[in-house]
Amino acid sequence: MKIKTVTFGEIMMRLNPEGYQRFVQAERFEASYAGGEANVAVSLANYGLDASFVTKLPENPLGEAARNAVRRFGVDTSDIVWGGPRLGLYFVEKGASQRPSKVVYDRAASSIALARRADFDWPKILKGAKWFHFTGITPALGGELPAICLDALKVCKEKRIAVSCDLNYRGKLWTKAEAGKCMAKLVPYVDVLIANEADAADVFGIKAKGTDVESGKLDKAGYVSVAEQLVARFGVGKVAITLRTSLSASRNLWAGVLYDAKTRKACFSPGYDISIVDRVGGGDSFGGALIYALATGRPQQQAIDFAVAASCLKHSIEHDFNLVSVAEVESLAAGNASGRVQR
Repeated sequence: MKIKTVTFGEIMMRLNPEGYQRFVQAERFEASYAGGEANVAVSLANYGLDASFVTKLPENPLGEAARNAVRRFGVDTSDIVWGGPRLGLYFVEKGASQRPSKVVYDRAASSIALARRADFDWPKILKGAKWFHFTGITPALGGELPAICLDALKVCKEKRIAVSCDLNYRGKLWTKAEAGKCMAKLVPYVDVLIANEADAADVFGIKAKGTDVESGKLDKAGYVSVAEQLVARFGVGKVAITLRTSLSASRNLWAGVLYDAKTRKACFSPGYDISIVDRVGGGDSFGGALIYALATGRPQQQAIDFAVAASCLKHSIEHDFNLVSVAEVESLAAGNASGRVQR
């Protein structure tokens, strides 16, 4: 489908111990490649959109491997910038039962973190684009990246390109105060704002009443107020919030809500009881599916149902990419959740 989408951010090498081993047990690490915006680009390409991923990579075999990781799924990588010292790394220890998963970053001074505004010709990169996506992780990397993101957003506004942003607060990258100050300058350019149950509170101090993330207590009605406050403060057109009840590292309840500022209507998805294989990338799979649904004109209820079903399926897939088709997502969204063998 000729709907050009552009995502911008970091792609890294992911290293994780075999199975459910802890870091201190590991003698071998499995390598894959991923990053928030790269994960979204792969989802969009799998759904049939014209997906382009933009980043800066070191001009060495590891940079080429990272590029090839998304290119193999049909993502356009022609606007990747080459240069800089290194590819970022992150390590994932998969949790189980009551032991949570852990992530350790080794991404300081990566090629994208040291990128310059002059590296990216946004009018050229965004030519013909209908949608642009970034996450709060990208400006959190510091340097000139907040300004680079703003440069892209200004071109999107000029060209009337729809913009989505996943707040994706990462406390290991910046403080809440730093995130709030920076994102408050970027979010006014955003049409669709995506968050999880904690992002709005961490970045903007907006909390859902009757909700305690740590205990797993969620009051869905409270999220309508969160969406309304985000709309009132920043003027975004839509707010999507994922609702995760974490019963353990191995079992989560998963749902979502999509609020439309124009109609003032909130649509809640059905909920799923998920047995988790790998939850890293779950939020990105939600974002990618939501972008696809909205970009292809699906009504509000169908859009949130599609996004939540897609991200439900992602939790059953190893590594970060959500390798599912539109038909598979639609089947689950329609109620086919038995997991029976398809022959």
